[in-house]
This record gives sequence, structure tokens and C-alpha cells, in this order.
Amino acid sequence: SDPILDQLRAPMALGHVRYATQGGLGAANAQPIYMNYPFGLAMVHNGNVINFKKLSQDLKCAHRIIETTNDLELILFTLATQLEAQNLGQLTPESIFEAVRATQQAVHGAFSALTIIAGQGMLAFTDPHGIRPLVMGKQITLRGPAYAFASESSCLESLGYQEIRELKAGEAVFIDSQRRVHSKILEQKRPAFCIFELIYFAREDAIMRGRLVASERVRMGKLLAQRVKEAGINPDVIIDVPSSAYFFASGLAEEVNIPYRRGLSKNKYVGRSFLFPTQNKRSLAVRQKLSPLRPVIENKCVAVVDDSIVRGNTSKRLVELLRQGGASSVHFISAAPPVRYPCVYGIDMSVKEELIAACNDLNDIPALIDADTVIYQTIANLRSLYDGEGFCDACFSGEFPTGLSQQVFSQIENDRVSARNSADENGVEEDE
Repeated sequence: SDPILDQLRAPMALGHVRYATQGGLGAANAQPIYMNYPFGLAMVHNGNVINFKKLSQDLKCAHRIIETTNDLELILFTLATQLEAQNLGQLTPESIFEAVRATQQAVHGAFSALTIIAGQGMLAFTDPHGIRPLVMGKQITLRGPAYAFASESSCLESLGYQEIRELKAGEAVFIDSQRRVHSKILEQKRPAFCIFELIYFAREDAIMRGRLVASERVRMGKLLAQRVKEAGINPDVIIDVPSSAYFFASGLAEEVNIPYRRGLSKNKYVGRSFLFPTQNKRSLAVRQKLSPLRPVIENKCVAVVDDSIVRGNTSKRLVELLRQGGASSVHFISAAPPVRYPCVYGIDMSVKEELIAACNDLNDIPALIDADTVIYQTIANLRSLYDGEGFCDACFSGEFPTGLSQQVFSQIENDRVSARNSADENGVEEDE
């Protein structure tokens, strides 16, 4: 029991820990965002809106004042406008769903959103492709059933909720003030769940698309065995980059019958370097987070497995650490295919010109990160695991499920650069 939370008597609540992928980093952009009319609405979301310029213009024409650079505000105002078009005195689950359907049609991109409608209940909905995850759980209490939504099943389990199911692409669930559950699939297109959730973002104990994330990473690791054999390398030991690559490395080691060892020690008090806003901070995080275990790697041919190679700077630093630890040779293995396109659906992969695989021939990458060999998973191998199931692999293939013109793509990149430069000027991302 938390004494602070125990003081809160509201029947519903929203919480959010997503890092910024669009707009500034100031307090005004923090989620949730709320508005007083109609009813009083508060919303959080995970994802990224790609037609934000057109939506902003449309909302201004509807006399909505855009006060932040957070794309959530566009989803919130669009839903509010559609709710206003309903009969406000006779708001029903069906009329709410119609407002959601219109919102799904107007907002392009990825979004899994939760909304409190004051006096009415809680609304959850996903984009038509279901790109970002959203899970519903239930708990039986003395006051009756309690419901919760989260990005991962792990969160629900830690709070004592039993997972009911994941929301489908284009689905909306409304829980009214009497705790009755209403659900409906509205605007649905080809499902395209983000494959990078399984590769990197999701917790290993989460269940996504009916599969344990840890088991999926083992399967991906086993597929890497073919790539290692094709490269003709025979490492003495296989190690992982803690802690997201463990299951890839263990799956690979099992398949090629080469011992797996923990060759890098992790400082648990430093967060994921991928999420730090500047390269200096990412490099510092790697130095602070990892140190080589010399007895494991000294005078050894080492194969080091990481979940992915994005910019390449962190990978280079990892290779440097292993060489400092005495490795005779270092072969760097990526569990993901080459990242050639920035994600526009809620993962901060910066801009295309900063992606090492987008700007260089793959044969040149070993020299760029100072590795003896670099081995990537193939898109074909990755797709073979999920044939016909509907996943988004646009960051590898460039096949964006929502469609993406070059003009919109360039605008998204320009806005990201502008936001980053503005933050630098204001000291938000001060280099260390």
C-alpha cells in the first residue's frame, strides 16, 4: 500500500512514462493532457502522429488552440471535436465509438490511447493498424471488478491484474461508470504490430501477440546461426550486450553449439543508452554501464550479440571495450536486420542520415565500428517467423503500413532536428 496513492479517491486514473519522440521536452508536453470541454477529457497515448501539420490546420479551423508540440494534443482535440458532433445529452457507448471511428479516420500514424471522460468512464482505442501495443486486464475487488490498461502484460501482473487480452487493430473499449465493458472493432486496416517491440522495447516476461517475448528472442537468435555459418566464423565464446540481447545470444549459442558466457558486466543503475537524447550521453552511458570480464574474453575470438545496430556509435564503443578486455577478435552480431529507415510510429531513431546502415555499404560497417565482422539478421529470416501475421518492419524494409510520402517523411525529419536543436539551445540536452 502506497500512503500517497491511498489518499487519492478518484475512481479512475492515468499514468505515463513514455519518452518524447516528437516535439519539445518541456513540462507543457508531459502527458496526460486534459481539457475541460466537452465533459472534461484527459488522455495519454503511445505512438506517433504523422499527419500532424494537416491536423493542426484542421483543428485551428475548428477554433482549437494548439498549445503544445505533443502530438497527443491533436488526438485529444480531434476526439473532442467528434464527441461534440454527438448528442452530448445522450452520450452512449455507440456514440462514443462513432467519435472514435471518426478520430481513427482523421489521425494517421500509430496510437494506443487511453482517455478519461469525466462522469462517463474510461475509453481505450488503437489505430487502424494496431502498431503500438495495448493490453487490458481485470482484477476482482471487494467493490467489484476493476480494470486496467497498459502497454505490456508485465505491468498488469505486477499490479495484481489478470490479463484479459490485447486490443486488436482499430478496436475501442469503453468501460462506463457502472464498470460495464463495451467493445467494438471500428476502423480496421491490415494489422501491422511493431516488430521492434519484440526485438527491443518489450520486457522479456511480457506476452505480446500471444507469445512470450523471451521465447521470441530465442527463436530469432537461433535464426542467426545460419548467418554465422555463412560468414565462416568459429568463435570461442558467444556473449551478449546486457541485458536486452541475452535471449538472442543464448538461442544462437544453443544452435551452433558454442558456449555462451556473460562477457560484459552491467551497472544496473544506468538506463538504456538507446533512450538518451544525445550521442555524448549515450556514449557516457555505455562507459558507465558496461565493463568487460577479462577472464572470459581474453585471447578469445568473441562473438558479441546485440539486439540491433542503429547509429553505430554505441556498437563501436562496445567493440572498443572488448578489445580493451583482451579479445583477440570481435565479431559483432545484430539480432535485427539493418536499420535503414527512421521509425515514424513512436520509436526515436533520429533521422536517416544518422543511421549507419542507411548511409553506408554493409561491407564497410565492420571497419566503421572496428569489428572483425558484422553479421545482421535478414528481413527474410525475421519475416519467416511471422508469415502472414501482420507486423510492421518499416525501419528495416521502408514499407510503412500507413503509407508515407517523401514530403511527409522529410517534414517529420526536419521537425525532429528542429526540436533537438531547440532543446540544445535551451540547455535541455546538455552534453556531458
